[in-house]
Amino acid sequence: MTKPIIEVKDLAKNFGDNQVLKNISEQVNPGQVIVVIGPSGGGKSTFLRCLNLLETPTSGEVDFDGQNLTTLDTKKVNTLREQMGMVFQNFNLFPNMTVLENIKLAPMKVKNISDADATKRAHELLQQVNLDDHADAFPTSLSGGQAQRVAIARALAMDPKVMLFDEPTSALDPEMVGEVLNVMQDLAQQGMTMVVVTHEMGFAKSVADRVWFMADGYIQENNTPEEFFSNPQTERAQDFLSKILM
Repeated sequence: MTKPIIEVKDLAKNFGDNQVLKNISEQVNPGQVIVVIGPSGGGKSTFLRCLNLLETPTSGEVDFDGQNLTTLDTKKVNTLREQMGMVFQNFNLFPNMTVLENIKLAPMKVKNISDADATKRAHELLQQVNLDDHADAFPTSLSGGQAQRVAIARALAMDPKVMLFDEPTSALDPEMVGEVLNVMQDLAQQGMTMVVVTHEMGFAKSVADRVWFMADGYIQENNTPEEFFSNPQTERAQDFLSKILM
């Protein structure tokens, strides 16, 4: 049996009196691509941010690579968090640094990798996302799709075991979505473990190993893409799909 790389047990998150996540228990196995879909406001981004403790769960447990993150001190959490690459909606690149400098920063500061080795690795990653010719550009000169591909390269520079994507294409113009999804699809084919919150149903159908349908604060369905899209089990999922697949 493969041990899960991420396991959540009875995960709950409250903001004041509002319970956003309701006792979720799920697991992610190494090499799996999990795509989390569902209506806005259903808790998807909060759930993703709980996986690496950017949001602190109100109760429950988040195990990463066999360790319960919720019981560790900040230093140990930060060390484990280095192994969970995170890509946000809005890129979060440093505007005063070049593309190359953005990618080199964390490996040099956190892992004490030499400038030469960090530069070599950054160029390799930029080639992987088809942007090596933009190494000396600043983020303000990039399109949204280019900036998001740089953000993916930056996350990969730490050699993470898992990549978390929080609606990585939602801030992009439609014609730029494909170039980002192509990079993510390549990562999946290379065996990267990924948890992806997205509204891109085509990506969910073609790349996901499992689709988690999340609404009203909990995961209502966990199924293969084929089963979920052809035969949703819950009324909530049927209603959601009828609206987006019209």
